[in-house]
Amino acid sequence: MTKFKYMVFMSALLLVAACSSEVKQVEFDGEVIISGKLENFPEGSLVLSKYLDNSVEVVDTLEVTNNGKFEYTLSIEGPSFYELDLYGEKQVRLALYEEDVTIDYDFDNEESLVLSGSFDTEQIHKVDELSQEYQEEINNLNSEYYEALSAKDEEAVKTIQKKALELESNHANKVKSTINSMNGSFAALAAVGMLNPRNDFSYIDSLVTELDKKYPENQMIVGLKQQLDEMRALSIGQPAPEISLPNPEGDIVSLSDFKGKYVLIDFWAAWCKPCREENPNVVRLYNEYKDKGFEVLGVSLDRSKDAWVKAIEDDNLTWTHISDLKYFNSEAAATYKINAIPATYMVDPEGKIIAKDLRGPSLENKLKEIFQ
Repeated sequence: MTKFKYMVFMSALLLVAACSSEVKQVEFDGEVIISGKLENFPEGSLVLSKYLDNSVEVVDTLEVTNNGKFEYTLSIEGPSFYELDLYGEKQVRLALYEEDVTIDYDFDNEESLVLSGSFDTEQIHKVDELSQEYQEEINNLNSEYYEALSAKDEEAVKTIQKKALELESNHANKVKSTINSMNGSFAALAAVGMLNPRNDFSYIDSLVTELDKKYPENQMIVGLKQQLDEMRALSIGQPAPEISLPNPEGDIVSLSDFKGKYVLIDFWAAWCKPCREENPNVVRLYNEYKDKGFEVLGVSLDRSKDAWVKAIEDDNLTWTHISDLKYFNSEAAATYKINAIPATYMVDPEGKIIAKDLRGPSLENKLKEIFQ
């Protein structure tokens, strides 16, 4: 539940406890009551499951009376995420800790779900609604994209890609706004998965720090802190780690050789179709800004030198290229935690990381911002 699982492809610090209201503080007795009333329910059962780090574990089956009422006492040790499966027709996520929760639902009215009593569960419901809204928007864009591809309409494809970037940015802002309204609820952990930690590292780091103060020793938060510690060295504002690899002629070239310029570290490969499709855009922008202090350092994850050199020539990539020809076992890929390509880092003249994953319109906009 706490694992970063950034959806599809988002800082100034916004405090977690930004809302003026306060969560009711009570002495936790280790038990939470799950109850409710169901209308027009089918035959079957209610199944309560608990989210673990990478799996879901069935806890118990809840009994429902003939008049649709149910009540179940759950023993828990700390803040946890659960799911109540209503006869296989609807799944309700629950964020449980100090407060009992009541669930009312009419199976003849899909919009009738009412969650009450548990502030944390009310917050996770906000997250689910936001996630559903975003997924619907992404699905619509995907449909437009494939239609444009089928029609070979390049302008439409570019427009849709731009829309996707705008949607991604807007969604990130909505997620952070939702988190900020949660008043420190641990349900914010469910929303973190909708943020891109590569772009929103500072925000997520601050959020987890605040939650750790409120829920010390919580295993979900401990896991996130470990992930963030691993990513910290590659966060925006940090010095870009050195890269020193041979160019096609066998000479060693280092990232630090480009000190004083803005450098796009471009992880790519001859075999990578999305990389090759992006190359014309990078060529165009390189030619436009190379005389203003912009450089590209192509780091190939190829295995074959011949394929690597041929792709450089075929795509007219006139910037500096380096590779140890070790695929994803490349020393540079390990240093920069690269597990998929294309991937990029933008480094400023002082050698600090200022942006990540720039390509298409986002790369163009960043360069306009830098060199305006």
